[in-house]
Amino acid sequence: MRRLLLTAAAATAATIALSACGTTEPAADKSNKSAERITLTGASGTKVELDGPAKKVVGTEWNVVEHLVSLGVEPVGVADVKGYKTWDTAVPLTNEPKDIGTRGEPSMDTVAALAPDLIVATSDLPAAALAQLRKIAPVLDLKAADAADPLGQMTGELDLIAKATGTTEQADKLKKGFEAKLAEGKQELEKAGHAGTEFAFADGYVTGNQVSIRPYTSGSLIGAVNEKLGLKNPWTMKGDPAYGLAATDVEGLTKLGDVEFAYIGSDGDKGSTPFTGALAGNAVWKSLPFVKADKVHRLPDGVWMFGGTGSMESYVDSVVAALKK
Repeated sequence: MRRLLLTAAAATAATIALSACGTTEPAADKSNKSAERITLTGASGTKVELDGPAKKVVGTEWNVVEHLVSLGVEPVGVADVKGYKTWDTAVPLTNEPKDIGTRGEPSMDTVAALAPDLIVATSDLPAAALAQLRKIAPVLDLKAADAADPLGQMTGELDLIAKATGTTEQADKLKKGFEAKLAEGKQELEKAGHAGTEFAFADGYVTGNQVSIRPYTSGSLIGAVNEKLGLKNPWTMKGDPAYGLAATDVEGLTKLGDVEFAYIGSDGDKGSTPFTGALAGNAVWKSLPFVKADKVHRLPDGVWMFGGTGSMESYVDSVVAALKK
């Protein structure tokens, strides 16, 4: 499922001409009703007009859903509910939303039946799907990710969703809490002697007998968090322009040297833990300095690597705990 997301993202990112995730415009003041109106502009440049804060919201991507839940908004429709519950337990759903289908191909009939007053989608969805959704309800489309400024992209989309749902005070609290968590984590790592420690984060998956590994470069959301924690990213390859992810195999890991190596998998997705599965007996893997030195850290499940402030705060806690062992 992550592969589906990122394949779609890579294809879509090349077609996105606008880099800004959106802006708000002053509310009209001609009447009480118009004063409540909210005008937003999505990543595609499409304006969204709302009579007031949206209450019945559908989310087509998990980062969007995490933002909504963190803001106290219970989405009425979520793409791949089971997958969200598997991969994002840092910010669990607080209601039982309708499953609208896959993230790459939501069911238009299911979404229409929910009669939402707002759909929040990302540029991971094909333009044709966005066009169909706009026939159902206003669609706030967000840029899926931005390797040029991953943290700014995350907080920017949080702000935009908050403005659409009337939850800007909560968004401010979330951002302040996240900044405090980063500062706290950095301080703890410095005290533990890990300022500037080389910390390589990756994930991996198995398709058939083939193991693929995705290095999280400095353009990734997690890579950016690591740098805020004072860690050094040893990946030297260039990531994709949206998610900052590169691609390698076990031989590619030989370039890392004696680093700390971390990954997140999921017991609910058996193909997501090759480092303790398909690679466990691999001669190249076993010869790596960080493997021989027992510096491989499996971080806790349930932290969505492309999520929001909640997932990233949990990630900070897990990194600090792993390196302080």
